[in-house]
Amino acid sequence: MIIVDPPAVERWGRRWSHLASDTSFDELHAFARDLGIPERGFDGDHYDVPDEFYDQVVAAGAHPVSSRELVARLVAAGLRRRKRRA
Repeated sequence: MIIVDPPAVERWGRRWSHLASDTSFDELHAFARDLGIPERGFDGDHYDVPDEFYDQVVAAGAHPVSSRELVARLVAAGLRRRKRRA
């Protein structure tokens, strides 16, 4: 299932959502490709999506969840990829 959290992360003068799949990366990449989300938006286990596209992502079928639920579902599916610390 494709999931998206609310646009809450502030960076570069915008708010961002995280678009993810709790099924597979293939499902996530196909969904993003169909919406024209650039591959450069992929950040290891999710796509960063600016707030102005949130409604479009939901209208296309992404299920809104809290940020906490998004992470929990990625962990449960074995799809969570933590960033390495320098």
